[in-house]
Amino acid sequence: MGFIGEITEIQTPQKQLVLSLLKAPQSIKSHKHLRSIHVILLRSGLHRSSFAVGNFVTCCANLGIMNYAAQLFDQMPQPNSFVWNTMIRGFQQNHQPRYALNLFEQMRVEPVYPDCFTFPFVIRACTDLMEDVRGKYIHGLLFKVGLELDTFIGTSLIEFYGNFGDTKAARSVFDELPMKDKVAWTVMLSSCVNECSDLQAARKLFDRMPGKDIVSWNIMIFQYIKAGEVQNAYELFTLAPVKDLLMYNTVLGGHARHGEVDVMVKFFNDMPMKDLVSWNTVIGGLVRVKRVKEAMNHFRQMLSENIYPNEITFVSLLAACAQVGALDTGRWLHSYIDRNNHRLDVVVGTVLVDMYSKCGDLESAEYVFNKLQDHDVIAWNAMLMGFSMNGQSKMTLELFTRMKIESVKPNEITILGVLCACVHAGFVNEGREVFDSMVKDLGLAPRVEHYGCMVDLLGRAGLLDEAYELIQGMPMEPHTGVWGALLGACKLHKKVELAETAIKHLNELEHEDGGYLTMMSNIYANAGRWDDVARTREVMRQKGVDKLRGCSSIEVNGEIHEFGAEDKVHPRVEEIHEMIDEILSRLRIAGHVASRNEVFFDVEDEEKDKVLSYHSEKMAVAFGLISTAKGTVIRVVNNLRICGDCHNVMKLISNTFEREIVIRDRSRFHHFKKGCCSCGDYW
Repeated sequence: MGFIGEITEIQTPQKQLVLSLLKAPQSIKSHKHLRSIHVILLRSGLHRSSFAVGNFVTCCANLGIMNYAAQLFDQMPQPNSFVWNTMIRGFQQNHQPRYALNLFEQMRVEPVYPDCFTFPFVIRACTDLMEDVRGKYIHGLLFKVGLELDTFIGTSLIEFYGNFGDTKAARSVFDELPMKDKVAWTVMLSSCVNECSDLQAARKLFDRMPGKDIVSWNIMIFQYIKAGEVQNAYELFTLAPVKDLLMYNTVLGGHARHGEVDVMVKFFNDMPMKDLVSWNTVIGGLVRVKRVKEAMNHFRQMLSENIYPNEITFVSLLAACAQVGALDTGRWLHSYIDRNNHRLDVVVGTVLVDMYSKCGDLESAEYVFNKLQDHDVIAWNAMLMGFSMNGQSKMTLELFTRMKIESVKPNEITILGVLCACVHAGFVNEGREVFDSMVKDLGLAPRVEHYGCMVDLLGRAGLLDEAYELIQGMPMEPHTGVWGALLGACKLHKKVELAETAIKHLNELEHEDGGYLTMMSNIYANAGRWDDVARTREVMRQKGVDKLRGCSSIEVNGEIHEFGAEDKVHPRVEEIHEMIDEILSRLRIAGHVASRNEVFFDVEDEEKDKVLSYHSEKMAVAFGLISTAKGTVIRVVNNLRICGDCHNVMKLISNTFEREIVIRDRSRFHHFKKGCCSCGDYW
């Protein structure tokens, strides 16, 4: 019986009420309400009406309870195509594509034929399940039933083939459609730009589109951004007749991702509308280039415009503070989170732990870690790494034991943190035990970084033969970190021949950083092999490489100040130099003699002393002394490993000036206090 016949049979007010409700499924908002209607359907006999049941299924689909719809469907003696299609659509829309396909197969053996309303959802189910063979089989069925040219079905096929990267087949379906609506054009463009590396072909299709809507403009602009063609994206953006916020944010994100920070900021300032995504994008772009002060200024401006931050905002800003050691700014952000009752979830909590650790404030890092209710392995790793990089090796091992007791399975990052702690403290036996447990107890395959840690651990302990044997037995090619660790150990223990082996491999791997060649030159110099020193310097000259320039940063009153060696551009450079003279005067009184073996041999002693005096970390500490109140901890971030002379000087400054100094170098922290360092002079 058709729908009209079914409707004319409905005569009672109760039936009419139920039908009116089912015709407006959005009005049914609860399972309880739906069950009441189900009772009326059963009592009134409407459970045998395909029209009523089909609309009831739609209500079930809207509420996400297709199992309930299936119970009523199974009780129908002869559901028509409308009910079958509604069931298939309901399962598909509720992310149950397997049930949709099973129902389609049942439908095919019933005296009800699939129609133009059946196949689009069946094809989408094949797409969701990544069943390309079955999808192609269903495409073949369309030719048998004469539906291959239907626009709605064709659009689903274009999406199907595009999802599998078969742009040629998608284009074939598209070209054969006699009627192409806006959706078909948009899906074809989306399939083309997602899988086709030929942006020119995609642009030609875009240019042919009749009545382009804002969705198609956004798709094409996004594809240009994705391919790194930001200029083309911007040019297309300027041509768009209507621009929505998504389009503005897409172009803004393109500038941010491709490092065009100044252009990004200007574009952002010119935007007529902004949302939280816009603010997070510009803040994240500034953070990536370590322009923390500007990022914080944008954050404060965002708050003044009543745009409230989310997790992404905090993660970006706290990560920036961690990068440059901006502890004061990080603390302010933490207090903002607390003051505004933002939930301290595991993501933001972990970033806070990382920030405090990388700023040398372990007490605060541990406080946040213990406050977290749910600790995932990433949070544990952040705290482990914090203890490790700050030289608290015993605490690292204790936390590692606690982690295993609490049944949190360590991963590769966990083991790396523990091995680094062993390296910093010279815990050879413990390091061996942890390394061996990776495969034996945890089922983890050591990566090249783990081997690098072991080589560093063994080499520093003087076990260079064992370290070299470990390298030779590695299942993968050693990288620069592994050979660099061996070279550093050779310098420490004056093993020239093994150092030559290491530098040979490093020369084959490293082409940019001249630091390793500088180290080899110093090894030769310490051994009195001046001809080899000259030869190494000549190799550096021919390669056009030099030792990476030292750079140190310090945060004072929320502002980051950066210094290079012998820096003369800082506005308070004269005061800094005066403070360095004061430091040198006190060091001489204390009997300090500069350690000149870190400077090339062909420089006069007086010049060596001058070079050492103006190392970037000394400049930063001098600035800290003249810019902060007495008793304030001076915190410096350095991009290189601290040299022996700077290490000795920092110990003396901490004693003579009665200041605690925290320096984060390339690999670890050094906490200087009362003439001693947390590393115990083992670094």
